[in-house]
Amino acid sequence: MPPPPAPGEELLDGLPGWGATATRVGMFRLVPVVPERDLALLTGWMNDPEVAEFWELDGPAERTEAHLRAQLDGDGRSVPVLGTLDGRPMSYWEVYRADLDPIARHYPSRPHDTGVHLLLGPAADRGRGTGAALLRAVAELVLAHRPRCGRVVAEPDVRNVRSVAAFHRAGFRTLQEAELPDKRAAIVVRDR
Repeated sequence: MPPPPAPGEELLDGLPGWGATATRVGMFRLVPVVPERDLALLTGWMNDPEVAEFWELDGPAERTEAHLRAQLDGDGRSVPVLGTLDGRPMSYWEVYRADLDPIARHYPSRPHDTGVHLLLGPAADRGRGTGAALLRAVAELVLAHRPRCGRVVAEPDVRNVRSVAAFHRAGFRTLQEAELPDKRAAIVVRDR
């Protein structure tokens, strides 16, 4: 019997093998999170006050690890990945099947809608247009590697005006606002 597929292999059309892409800020690649290698880095990012305000995962490493494990041990609907820029880990992403996620109850979802969550780790990478460049790159990767996906979806907190603006600069448009269990979100989409 063959081994089970790695997270992202089936539901997200082989996400771990999507490869690198050139952006205006450097070569960008999504690489699978390996908790043994990445937990300290991610915990540090989650404890940055600017990140913690919206991710709400600050605290001990066990809290970050539990968040990662829920995805890594799940069915592949959500895959946690690091974003590397010229080989340097500098962002954390969750690529997920929005149509199979509870978010689908809050907007007119379509089959194979693919969602993204993003945080830029080091403060030096924020506020310089890096987020918009990487959001554009990830949306293009999703649409290139997921032929059944017609759009990329995200739901940033409406209070996070810098994030919403980055999505708009990356070619997303606001579809609607929605009251989610933990926030009021701007549902943003980037169509194929």
